[in-house]
Amino acid sequence: MEGGGGAYGAAKAGGTFDLVRFVQQPQVLARIVSAVFALIVFACLVGDGYTSLPEDPKLFCIFNGNEDACRYGIGIGVLAFLACIFFFMVDVYFPQISNTTDRKYLVLADLGFSGLWTFLWFIGFCFLTNQWSWTQPGTVYIGADSARAAITFSFFSIFSWGLLLTFAYKRYKMGVEDFVQNYADPSPEVPTPYSSYPNISHESYQQPPFTHTAEAPEGYQPPPVY
Repeated sequence: MEGGGGAYGAAKAGGTFDLVRFVQQPQVLARIVSAVFALIVFACLVGDGYTSLPEDPKLFCIFNGNEDACRYGIGIGVLAFLACIFFFMVDVYFPQISNTTDRKYLVLADLGFSGLWTFLWFIGFCFLTNQWSWTQPGTVYIGADSARAAITFSFFSIFSWGLLLTFAYKRYKMGVEDFVQNYADPSPEVPTPYSSYPNISHESYQQPPFTHTAEAPEGYQPPPVY
């Protein structure tokens, strides 16, 4: 299966690139949406995620003053955005990859990363929601809308990355099924009997025409008995 024509849900290698058809693919649309959601989350946290009190100019995280909450949201948001760009480029060049093994590894990377980030977005949504519920209203003068937006789009990201996980699993399953259908076990060779020497018929054994019969010895013979 080194040819890779149509393996893992992609077009045959070497085909022409159609931008309109490419963008209309479900996994590409889900990846663009996921990138936008990730951009909104970390932009809200970087721009308005830190605030200060009038009597204390020191900045603190608006999520109950927990620095880990802001760092977590920014971290997974940035990495998710960069991953979306990377896998977007993979989707562009995927049909040009002729080696089926390389396609398999890329699909497995997409599958693993999508599954991991679906879980991390779920953890992030629960973490930010919990810390925001413990935040005192008087400590946040600005940035409340950004905090709510970060929580909201973290929730949306769970489903967008869940879709990416589903699409990656389908591509992997298509590749496995294509391998099973195209693979054929080599049939064992049936040993052929040795060919007989030409012009020799397999008949029963015949005695040679000239047989040696025992002859009575000549010479002295005993006289007859009366």
